[in-house]
Amino acid sequence: MDNAHLRLAVEAARAGAVELMARRDDRVVREKAPKDLVTDADLASQKAIREILTQGHPDYAFVGEEEGENDPPASVLAGDSDAPPCWVVDPLDGTVNYVHQLQSFAVSIGLYSAGKMRLGVIYDPTRDEMFTAVDGQGAFCNEKPISSSDCTQLDESLIACSFRAGVTGDSPEVTRFVKVLERCRSLRRLGSCALNMCYVAAGRLDGYWATNVAAWDSAAGTVIAREAGAVLEGYGGEAFDDWNPKFCVSATPELQSRLTEQLSGT
Repeated sequence: MDNAHLRLAVEAARAGAVELMARRDDRVVREKAPKDLVTDADLASQKAIREILTQGHPDYAFVGEEEGENDPPASVLAGDSDAPPCWVVDPLDGTVNYVHQLQSFAVSIGLYSAGKMRLGVIYDPTRDEMFTAVDGQGAFCNEKPISSSDCTQLDESLIACSFRAGVTGDSPEVTRFVKVLERCRSLRRLGSCALNMCYVAAGRLDGYWATNVAAWDSAAGTVIAREAGAVLEGYGGEAFDDWNPKFCVSATPELQSRLTEQLSGT
């Protein structure tokens, strides 16, 4: 991926954020599923993003959270050599926070090509923070380099996690939460997968795990975290799957080992 792709994705992320902020005080909310919200802002943001990205590369595939555009082409999933690059977009990651007028929501744009996420752009309009990364070129926040922390000990770490909508008390997710809560310094549930991954990349969090997010939630963040030096694996220590993201990301290999040890087997 070259800088032209990055510039296009940054332009699209800002355009999506304009739609979000314009509707923040007067949004229309409905449930896609129990406790799973969508707003008119999600839809307007995705439309604005899609228009810019497809104008720039009309031959590329597009996957977005809204409007039934959830599935990548079979050739992309299969890793065919002639498969087109695929934009993977979450127009509003952190919808519940947005609906309740909390911070911690963002626009997320990833680009998948040749079997791997290659580019990530995540924009937080409330803090005017633009996180970016291109495969092999490092990670940045507002064009300044970022890197993960040097934390190696679970009892010294600040960790975040994501739960699915409507999680119940007997869920394995709650069991994992309690196991880590008992051993880390503190545990947060901030409400945005994309920003959690950026915060690990920037050293604000030391680790993060999620077992019920979608590809568009994590796509851009995987590139940003990886390029910042963080360790990204399946939450049981297995290889990470871009299209089925059940994962753990940590600042260091030592912390990753200790965190995945707590998460595995539940």
